[in-house]
Amino acid sequence: MKTYIIDLDGTMYSGSTNIDGAREFIDYLHSKNLPYIFLTNNATRTKKQAKEHMLNLGFKDIKEEDFYTSAMASAKFIAKNYPEKKCFMIGESGLEEALKEWNFELVQENADFVVVGLDRNATYKKYSETLHHILKGAKFIATNPDRLLANNGTFDIGNGAVIDMLEYASGVEAIKIGKPYQIILDILLEEKNLKKEDLIFIGDNLETDIKLGYDAKIETIMVCSGVHTEKDIDRLKVYPTKVIKNLRELIK
Repeated sequence: MKTYIIDLDGTMYSGSTNIDGAREFIDYLHSKNLPYIFLTNNATRTKKQAKEHMLNLGFKDIKEEDFYTSAMASAKFIAKNYPEKKCFMIGESGLEEALKEWNFELVQENADFVVVGLDRNATYKKYSETLHHILKGAKFIATNPDRLLANNGTFDIGNGAVIDMLEYASGVEAIKIGKPYQIILDILLEEKNLKKEDLIFIGDNLETDIKLGYDAKIETIMVCSGVHTEKDIDRLKVYPTKVIKNLRELIK
């Protein structure tokens, strides 16, 4: 039985707006007992906040364990590969929770790591402090490279744009964890005891969701409800297995 790996922003919802067909598709998966995991690059929400956001949008029977985020993958990656524990973080509660679950110490000075996730309240001062730590030699970890974040019919600046800024300023390339990078897939497979041939990726973003599946030779379904549309496929040279307009097309 295949496990659906489903994106959130631009696939299930756009900010606080439901995407047509998304709730019906999740109801269908529940009715058929088809397994799924919400794999999101959005590192801002905790698992509890992610669940409550979807329940507030009218989704049913959503559980905290349904979610795996780039924040969770980033924390596990650092813990598995480095012994140090001092992190300077730029991000929101989802990243903070993930780092604390792996017993990292969040510091303002003498950081071993700089971990950068989207922070919608960040200031010029905060970005400059982040740069200072990188220039002093802290390892630069980026939760995800998304340039855009779908929000109520338009787009906000994504974490990838912030990462590009910090890479340009520091001259240091970040270790990037989230989709489309193989790191998050390897961690997900280990965490959930899955094999990649057992997966189907569903997402709206050719540069992240679909590219990860395409590069890993995993079946992918692109839904044209968020960042990209069918016309972007040839331009970006990322080719999904299937393209749909609405998730209702997957209900059998």
